Amino acid sequence: MDKRLISDSQWLSDERLQALLAALSADGEKARIVGGAVRNTLLGQAVSDVDIATTTTPRETMRRARKAGFRTAPTGIDHGTITVIADHRAYEVTTLRADVETDGRRASVTFGRDWQRDAERRDFTINALYAEADGTVVDLVGGIADLESRTLRFIGEADTRIREDYLRILRFFRFFAWYGAGRPDADGLKACARLKDGLGQLSAERVWAELKKLLSAADPSRALLWMRQTGVLTKSVPETEKWGIDLIGPLMETERALGWAPDPLLRLAAIIPPQKERIETLAQRLKLSRAERLFLDGWAEAPLPSASLDEERFRKLAYRADVKGLSTRLKLALAGARGRAVTDDTALAEAAGFARLLKLLDGWEKPSFPLSGNDLTKLGLEPGKELGALLATLEDAWVESGFALKRDALLARAANVAGDRD
Repeated sequence: MDKRLISDSQWLSDERLQALLAALSADGEKARIVGGAVRNTLLGQAVSDVDIATTTTPRETMRRARKAGFRTAPTGIDHGTITVIADHRAYEVTTLRADVETDGRRASVTFGRDWQRDAERRDFTINALYAEADGTVVDLVGGIADLESRTLRFIGEADTRIREDYLRILRFFRFFAWYGAGRPDADGLKACARLKDGLGQLSAERVWAELKKLLSAADPSRALLWMRQTGVLTKSVPETEKWGIDLIGPLMETERALGWAPDPLLRLAAIIPPQKERIETLAQRLKLSRAERLFLDGWAEAPLPSASLDEERFRKLAYRADVKGLSTRLKLALAGARGRAVTDDTALAEAAGFARLLKLLDGWEKPSFPLSGNDLTKLGLEPGKELGALLATLEDAWVESGFALKRDALLARAANVAGDRD
């Protein structure tokens, strides 16, 4: 692997980045790009965030950045991190440091000038690569070799790195899902299994953020398998314990075959039971957003239609269901049928049926019921339970007609009821 970044890389040649690096490297100080931007460029992957490590203290970082015309925000100044804003681009700039004391969630740090010590306090070798402003890669912990072999390895003793921050257990599997190959590093795997109880010390927000990133990988199936075998998956998502992850493999194959974009919530649904009570427990524990909770609730409540259901009856069913939830049900059913089709010929026809229904749903727009309560009050009906029941009856008739009954016909039926009550 070439030990220099591509010199014409768009993010590296950005004038604002180069100006910031120059400002932080003047007068005997030094600044280098660090972490994901270096790693991803060497792998030929997209770069989203650019982080910088520097020998300047946080306040000196702010002074120099402002003098160079940038705005700054002390987003993590106690831990040495300053956010530097250039137009609409933000760079996290962190002073070289070493952990002095840690409780497994947060660390007390001391600032320094030792690049080797700064590298050795980071989590994995592939995340501890630095790059000079001209693109020269500085590798102090063997990260390039591990990138070449797609090996995810803790820096130094795995137990020590994990005890510094137990989130590194989930990060181990997340980065393996994104960048690893073959079997995970044995020492790292054993350390994660030994120390998994430490996950209980972490905030729900940190755990879910990490799990969501893992589930967003192109194929998280191998990572989930190792998480299950080490007990880490049960510890972080206990709902999976008796449900299993057998559907993940067929889901990954189906996603690839049909070109579905990675969806972490769809993957989560594949490994937990569709039970509202357990989803509620999971949502509260991980502090899911309202949208995430509604997605899972809609899936749990959605009916699973027969693969042979005809189009007319399916549209009636879809009208009553949460459309996203029904789509999730069909996608998981389709993936499961495709997985069984390897040894079961009937599952092949079932998969075709679910694919047909999913296509129908994707191109379907839910029709709007043409009546409202106001329409009935204009006929002389009083607001209340009876009016609501009549409206529901008319809607049932409209649905049963295949949404064919027109507004005038529905109003005529309502008028007849109103007349009978007079």
